[in-house]
Amino acid sequence: MPEKPSEKEEEYFARQEFERKKKLAEERERKLKEEERTRLKEIHWMRCPKCGRELAELEYRGVKIDKCTNCAGIWLDAGELDQLARQSEGVIGGLFRAFKG
Repeated sequence: MPEKPSEKEEEYFARQEFERKKKLAEERERKLKEEERTRLKEIHWMRCPKCGRELAELEYRGVKIDKCTNCAGIWLDAGELDQLARQSEGVIGGLFRAFKG
């Protein structure tokens, strides 16, 4: 007749099972977040934050900027304002530096 497992053995296996389930839940959560991030990127990629229409990429002074095809809004990616400010002088350069923040 087999022996009944001790409480310590039962506790050990219960802890192992809990850790396994916890790891699976964390992996499932990470995968869902990744899928959501990918889905949102597909929905919003090159879309105007103001009106939602398509953005066109234009080159201005060697910097690629995004311009809305509907409302004509101009959108800059990280670092693009700094690049334009370094190239510009006078009032325009001052304006760029004021928004550099």
